[in-house]
Amino acid sequence: MQEVWAERADAAEGAIVSRHLRRLWGLPRTALGVVAWPAVRRERMFKPWHYWWQAHLLDTAIDALERDPTPKRRRRVAKVARSVRVRNVSAWTNNYYDDMAWLGLSLERAQRMFSVDHRTAVQALESQLFDSWSPADGGGIPWCKGSDFYNTPANGPAGIMLARTGKLWRAQATADWIDETLRDPDSGLIFDGIRRDGTLERAIYSYCQGVTLGLETELSTRLGEPRHRERVHKLVDAVYDGMTEYGVITGGGGGDGGLFNAILARYLAFVVVNLSWETHEDLRARELAAQIVLSSAEAAWNNRLQIEGLPLFGHDWTKDAQLPSLSGDIATFAAGTVRSSSVPERDLSVQVGGWMLMEAAFVVSAAGYPRKR
Repeated sequence: MQEVWAERADAAEGAIVSRHLRRLWGLPRTALGVVAWPAVRRERMFKPWHYWWQAHLLDTAIDALERDPTPKRRRRVAKVARSVRVRNVSAWTNNYYDDMAWLGLSLERAQRMFSVDHRTAVQALESQLFDSWSPADGGGIPWCKGSDFYNTPANGPAGIMLARTGKLWRAQATADWIDETLRDPDSGLIFDGIRRDGTLERAIYSYCQGVTLGLETELSTRLGEPRHRERVHKLVDAVYDGMTEYGVITGGGGGDGGLFNAILARYLAFVVVNLSWETHEDLRARELAAQIVLSSAEAAWNNRLQIEGLPLFGHDWTKDAQLPSLSGDIATFAAGTVRSSSVPERDLSVQVGGWMLMEAAFVVSAAGYPRKR
């Protein structure tokens, strides 16, 4: 199946390149994701551009480069990274700590794996995340500057980045804070966040589970302390029980939500590849994580539309994808969140999410899953 998933990931990459990737304002050596297909003029001009969607576009382009290194893919990674800086105008940073964590993770990975040099950017983003730690106010780090909301989507990726840049003590403190503060004692899943006054936001989002799995697995690998592995075991079980149907990640949406399930799939694949094999529980967690990724990817592929030979993925991997058009509402940014287009499949987030899922399935299959009995 490894060859099959490589072909599907290639097709998903081709769809993004064909429909979404364009020069930024016609500038040479740039490439950025148009946030919709089909797109209205202001979207084609990158007036809305959604910083954190581009961070995931970059990270998934790095997935493709890792899967099959080519000069064209390397140039694409460099172009997207450069374009984020140009479009952000003043700096690499912005006001949202979750956004900065996502971009930091992708730039650090490009630098570490392929020597795409962004040391200044990585250091600037790491400093923002490290300096925002606010235990006296109830965190963790806040969602954004000036906020009283301390949430998993900011703390999870920030913790992963800090672990990868050598701040292991802070990464571990972040993981412990999430586990102590935001784990639902009933389901075992991770809540969205907590406010400074102690009010829990009890919404359960798939990407909160993904980043927590990524952080705990990263710490398990680097520190070897049993509590991190044990948390991975419990959370993989909780995800399977509470967020899948027949092993397929359920739900999904457009706007920002178009990336949520794919982020979970990315870090489930990370569990498969990186969680150590020391106990039966380790092996079981890896196998269950692999099953979820592969079942979800198979469902998403089977429910895709095929347009001019390239896939268009559905926002809900358990249902047939819908063909988007320019009619109806387009995705809009409000209160710090991008809300979905009327047909969510129009949103870049949904299509990058489908590509990310295909890359995750390749990673799992390359690791030898499903195991032969």
